[in-house]
Amino acid sequence: MNEVNSVKEAIHKIEHFCAYQERCHDEVMQKLRAMKMDANEIDEIVAHLIKENYLNESRFACSFARGKHRIKFWGKVRIINELKFRNISTFNINLALKEITPEEYDTNFNALAERNWHSIKESNGLKKRKKCCDFLLRKGYESNLVYEKVKELEARKN
Repeated sequence: MNEVNSVKEAIHKIEHFCAYQERCHDEVMQKLRAMKMDANEIDEIVAHLIKENYLNESRFACSFARGKHRIKFWGKVRIINELKFRNISTFNINLALKEITPEEYDTNFNALAERNWHSIKESNGLKKRKKCCDFLLRKGYESNLVYEKVKELEARKN
């Protein structure tokens, strides 16, 4: 990465970085450290970005949760873990989860479970159940939902 000579240049570059897509504070700080900025400069730049509304943790969390659920079909468990990994506050995580309506969550979960169940080519019932459960748990859905759905899917074929 090219070294940045002044705070003004760094602000200009990081504004473009934040305007391109929503960013969390950690991503921005990491980028600034990569630009060889010192701690005082980083604080000054982050304060500027927040003041100018380029950086907003609540907006990032909500956008992240909506996108990961609607596009990648992640469940709440995985979304929560990913947001915690990015050092997002509990308040913002709870705010983000409210972006996903219960109806949308159920619809996506059921569609994903059905699709996965029917795509598994396994004659052994136990192995098929395990593969489906593992997939849905990896996607971040709650275990009680997963096990109930898999029982329902198994019962349907009999």
